Amino acid sequence: MTPTRDSRRWWRYLGGLTAPALLWVLLIYLLVDTFRNRLQGDEKFDEAALREWIEESRPFRETLPELIRTYLKSADPDNPEPAPLEQQTEAIQAQLQSLCDPTKEYQQQLPLFPAIYRLQLDFPGSTLASIVWESNIPRPQNTGQVQRLHYAILGPNGSRALLRVEYQLHAYNKRQRNEQAATMRLRWVTGFALAATALTFWWISLVQRRERERDRQRLLTQEQINQSRQLLLEGELRRQEIERRHEEAERELLEQRLATQAAESQTLELKSQLYASIGIMAGSYAHNIKNLLVRPNDLLRRCLESDGLSPDQDDMLRQVRQTLGTVTERLQQILHTVRRDPSRSELTPVDLNSLIREIARTWEDLAREKWKLTLTTELHSEPLWIAGDLSHLQQAVENLLFNARDATFEMRNHLREEARKKVASGQWPVANEETMRGQWSGANDGKQALISAAGWKGAVIMRTRQAGDFAVLEVWDNGIGMNEEVRRRCTETHFSTKRDNAIYEGNTTGMGLGLSFVVVILGHHKARLEIQSQPLQGALFRASFPLLTNPSPM
Repeated sequence: MTPTRDSRRWWRYLGGLTAPALLWVLLIYLLVDTFRNRLQGDEKFDEAALREWIEESRPFRETLPELIRTYLKSADPDNPEPAPLEQQTEAIQAQLQSLCDPTKEYQQQLPLFPAIYRLQLDFPGSTLASIVWESNIPRPQNTGQVQRLHYAILGPNGSRALLRVEYQLHAYNKRQRNEQAATMRLRWVTGFALAATALTFWWISLVQRRERERDRQRLLTQEQINQSRQLLLEGELRRQEIERRHEEAERELLEQRLATQAAESQTLELKSQLYASIGIMAGSYAHNIKNLLVRPNDLLRRCLESDGLSPDQDDMLRQVRQTLGTVTERLQQILHTVRRDPSRSELTPVDLNSLIREIARTWEDLAREKWKLTLTTELHSEPLWIAGDLSHLQQAVENLLFNARDATFEMRNHLREEARKKVASGQWPVANEETMRGQWSGANDGKQALISAAGWKGAVIMRTRQAGDFAVLEVWDNGIGMNEEVRRRCTETHFSTKRDNAIYEGNTTGMGLGLSFVVVILGHHKARLEIQSQPLQGALFRASFPLLTNPSPM
């Protein structure tokens, strides 16, 4: 249940009165405690005086404690010289009787007149009978005026004899002093009570003034709170609007992330398909070609074993057999490569210059005679050692070479098509070195233009160099080039612009696997690929490999 405003105010009033009320109670407690201690001190003083009188009085030769010790010693059964107990009992009773009308003078005090009504001496833990003395003095009707004293008369450790005393002390001015003390106490208590009451009323007035001031401050605060709430409400509305926009932005971002994840999943799937496609396709082709080479090798062996061959014929046949051996060896490497996951490459120190030199020596004759292009190399002056899988690197570099070959073929087709269009439209070609790469002679007839287009030569340059801690391989061609979209997507799996114009039927050209395979291989070699190209201005593929500082066998 929520407290009301009035109840809260009353609770504050009570809280304000707590401090003076506690102060008032504390003052009364201190006064009462002081007077009580004083009374108790007077009472203890009287008891001490009475005990001193009983123990130190010598009506005869010995004090009462000495008589009691003698009596207990005589009553001890182990005492070799026992004494008659009756005589000692009479001596103790006489000692007690002599205390009937005592008068004790204390230093700097008036004489006290104790009235003793009963004295009883007990011997706990023994068979001795108690010794009792009864006074003939009449007792007061008010039993509360009779005081009692019970203590071990032989000392704190002497529990064998206990004395019980019933008495009353008298002094001729004691009542007068008690009345004066009571009057003084009443005055002090009244004065302190009045002072505490005045302090309480002053505190109450102070609390009331503070409450009124608090009410005024509360009203001002409430007004400020209302204004603040209005501002907070406006700010909350603005915040909700901002949150709504933020949620919309997050939702759009989430959609983009989901789309990105879907694209990544598709990319992974395409890579898996790439591995499978490459493996199946290359394995099938290599196996079929290897089987087809069995017969030519057998025929060559028979021809070389036969007689009647001229030296030139024998030399040419041996070159053919050597070439077929190289093809068989390369097919064996291909089969070994496609049966192994590219992510599990067998890394060994590889000299990039030697790799490029061997690839150029393998393909330069075919490039010159069949592909109609010049294949040249520009190698670094010193060996460039990298960590790589030789078989995978051979396949990757040859894919770059085949991509450059197809680009030059497309450039030649483009030049022929342009010449045919101009001949058909009646426009004679003129000298255009940028378009015809310096091969058009500005002939006056369309026939000569077509001949010049057909005679255009492609060029591919493979160069190596060192750039800091990297070995750089560049493959440049003067082929058809690429626009920005094709350049950006050319490494995607199954993306190709050559599906309808593959050079050799049955080859992988146009399936969109070559450059994507190159990217995968370079990725496993911690290399990066850069592509620069413009339409009709050729292309440059640059691969950067980390250099080996210690080219020892891995």
